[in-house]
Amino acid sequence: MMPSLLKSASQLLRRSRRDYSSAAAAGQLERKVAILGAAGGIGQPLALLMKLNPLVSLLSLYDIAGTPGVAADVSHINSRALVKGFVGDERLGDALEGSDVGLCTAISKYCPDAVVNMISNPVNSTVPIAAELFKKAGTYDEKKLFGVTTLDVVRAKTFYAGKANVPVTVVNVPVVGGHAGITILPLFSQVTPASNALSHEDIKALTKRTQDGGTEVVEA
Repeated sequence: MMPSLLKSASQLLRRSRRDYSSAAAAGQLERKVAILGAAGGIGQPLALLMKLNPLVSLLSLYDIAGTPGVAADVSHINSRALVKGFVGDERLGDALEGSDVGLCTAISKYCPDAVVNMISNPVNSTVPIAAELFKKAGTYDEKKLFGVTTLDVVRAKTFYAGKANVPVTVVNVPVVGGHAGITILPLFSQVTPASNALSHEDIKALTKRTQDGGTEVVEA
């Protein structure tokens, strides 16, 4: 299943790049991204990243409270994306309608063709739940539903660089599996640049620290 998923993601990315190049050349590219939970601790920095992304032309921010301030703040960033803020249940449809990418779960009704990136924890559970909801609504597409686990990759790179004493900017550590505990599988055997200075025990310790990264933050 994992090779198939990676292949699908790779194909989608290549297709998006081709579409972007063609549309950009013609001056016709319009891409709407919606973020639900945009006023939260993850939503705010994510909104900033999306505002800085040149592929985004319209950024729709939604939350149950606090969204207008976040939208006003993010809108000051000097990039092409137009920012709109929505708050309350009655504005959910407006926030989602016409989205190409939805960083949320409840999108079947308003943007059934969107690429969906699930960030809400526990990702190992929310992705299958979303899949079943989309199947029930008749909008499920396995090539457009993803669980976002980039944080595990970031942690693996940082921890490895510190232990191997190499620049973190050049480190690449593949991470597969899920996004909780032992389901997180950092492949330190495939890391670049490789380090002969690390023992088997070092690798075991790095693996466990990567798997327990979230707990480390909570208990700090």
